[in-house]
Amino acid sequence: MSSANMTIFRAYAQKSNPASLPPSVLLSHSETCLTVFDGFPKSIFHFLVIPRVRPPFNVYQLANLRSLLKCEKNCAKELLTDLSREANTIKEMIESEMLKKYGFKWEIWMGFHAVPSMEHLHLHVLSADLCSPRMKLKKHYNSFHPKLGFFIHLNDVISWFDADTSYYKTISQLKKSEYEPLLKEDLSCWKCDRNLSNMPKLKSHLQEEFDKLSDQEKAEAERKRKRADDLAQTSFPQVSLNDDDSRPDKPTGP
Repeated sequence: MSSANMTIFRAYAQKSNPASLPPSVLLSHSETCLTVFDGFPKSIFHFLVIPRVRPPFNVYQLANLRSLLKCEKNCAKELLTDLSREANTIKEMIESEMLKKYGFKWEIWMGFHAVPSMEHLHLHVLSADLCSPRMKLKKHYNSFHPKLGFFIHLNDVISWFDADTSYYKTISQLKKSEYEPLLKEDLSCWKCDRNLSNMPKLKSHLQEEFDKLSDQEKAEAERKRKRADDLAQTSFPQVSLNDDDSRPDKPTGP
């Protein structure tokens, strides 16, 4: 990958007017951050929330999660909290799109790579499926496996700030020697833990898992619809009147 591509997120973050980015790149932006489409999505939905370069931070302090965690703790936590707010807004947008396209919602992950391949801090917001034509290599998959450890969930990072000082100091180092070997771990389904021997078999299995989830959600939606229809009929019974009942009462003679 060229050095220009390696630092493209930094270039985005330094723009005074992010709206100048093409709509194929930019999803949204605020005073503090911008959200872009991942150019090589690893799930059905995959976005990146990027902090803009603003005081008290410079580009070097925002190079990655490790460099951010070396900064003053309150400032670092505030920036991560701001990214979290933006990510939750993106989550709501994704969920709305899920309902429109698929008729149901599923889990959404938010997190960082312990050792990112691109310069400038970026938070991944992606749907929990890992079904994508761009998912080609073991290291791609293992970098997003939610239980392996290379993908560090945002809530876990924020929780570090409330931990003991010694723990924070140790874990915030994010040593490459501890995390990079995780990319070479054997392939296993993140959902059922089944081991798969190669990427084609894994991708096929992940698609089967997603299709199974889709079928289950659609069946549940149909059951809810039927229950609602039954309840409506029970609450508002239709009363049919026969001919005698429909006639007005006849006056009775003496």
